[in-house]
Amino acid sequence: MPGIILLSGGLDSTVALALHLEKNVVDLALTFDYGQRANQREISAARSIAEHYHIPHKVVPLPFLQEQTFSALVNRSEGLPLMELSDLDDLDGQAQKSARQVWVPNRNGLFLNIAAVYAENMGDGAVLITGFNSEEAATFPDNSLEFMAAMNICFTFSTQNQVTIVSETSIYSKKEIVREGLRLHVPFEHIWSCYESEERVCGQCESCLRLKRALLANGAQGLVTQLFGFQ
Repeated sequence: MPGIILLSGGLDSTVALALHLEKNVVDLALTFDYGQRANQREISAARSIAEHYHIPHKVVPLPFLQEQTFSALVNRSEGLPLMELSDLDDLDGQAQKSARQVWVPNRNGLFLNIAAVYAENMGDGAVLITGFNSEEAATFPDNSLEFMAAMNICFTFSTQNQVTIVSETSIYSKKEIVREGLRLHVPFEHIWSCYESEERVCGQCESCLRLKRALLANGAQGLVTQLFGFQ
């Protein structure tokens, strides 16, 4: 069964890749460059992870998406939303506000449709592997099981070989994803889960905080120190 991993270089897609590889093969890793702040960091991380698992890696540039995106995730003149750990579960407040500020128009829908072009050329039974998760689905609906099911219906019409999306992480929280990553000896030292692209992760954006909280919940203090320093 041919497989393509949509690999951002972050926690979720990396663990999704490792979980899929337990029973299946992955033929290609795709990383999308749409001018996001952390694009070079994400590309470097994804390349290192693909090399770790001996998978060919391709970067797909999407300059038009950068032109059509005004969120703080791309627009460097806008300040990124900074949060506290206590804000992460404030789904009607700070967490929802953060999600709106970094929303990129139809990002996951676009990524999946582009990846499906590659997958259709791979033959019957091709799958797209994503790092969707239940925690972020609460504020990012394009991470949800419902979104994945809807896209799979679309692919029955738009691909001749019935490309499908799979996501072993989709039912997991970040804590559970880290748990699985530790079990599978995922190379956490290679991942980049920060909205920024500095020398070290910022430690205050939503993505950083969700990773930090999940690591601490799994007793991985050593990884917290390694990835975040003494923040």
